Amino acid sequence: MSEPVRANGFASRPSAIPWPPLLLFGCGAAAFLLGALVPLPWPGVDDLAARVIGLGFGGVGIALIAWAAATLYRERTTVMPHRGADHLVTTGPYTRRRNPIYLGDALIMLGLAELTHNIWFVVVVPVFVVAVTWLAILPEERHLLAKFGARYQDYMARTRRWL
Repeated sequence: MSEPVRANGFASRPSAIPWPPLLLFGCGAAAFLLGALVPLPWPGVDDLAARVIGLGFGGVGIALIAWAAATLYRERTTVMPHRGADHLVTTGPYTRRRNPIYLGDALIMLGLAELTHNIWFVVVVPVFVVAVTWLAILPEERHLLAKFGARYQDYMARTRRWL
C-alpha cells in the first residue's frame, strides 16, 4: 500500500511544540496562583465520600495515563505529543478513547481540586480541554490522517475523542 499524501507537512509530525504538557502545567499553575490570589470557598462537602470520589478522579487519571503510556511504549511509538507516530495504536485504553492521556490530565486536575479544596482547578479543566483540543488534538488528528489515511478514519468513526 502506498504512503498517504502529506497534508501541509502533518505526515511527519503534528506540531513543533509539545502543547499538552505545557497546557497542563500552565493550567495547573494558573489554578494554584488564582487559589492563592483570589481564593474562592470550596462548594463541595468535606466528608469521606466526597474525598474518596474526588481523589478517585485523580487516581483514575494517573492510572489512565500510565496505561496509555505503557500501551504506546509496547506498540513502539512515541508518547511525545509533538513527535510523529510510528504506528496507529488502537489497543488498551485507545480501544474506547482516542485521547486517554489528555482525559487523564483533566481527571488529575479534578483530583487536585479535591485534594487542595481549590475550586480553580475545576474552573481550568474546561480551559485545558478546549486548549488541548485546538492546539494538540486537531493537529494530531491531521497528522494521523495524513500518515494512516483510511485506517485512522475507520478508527475515528468507531472511537470517541474524549468521553
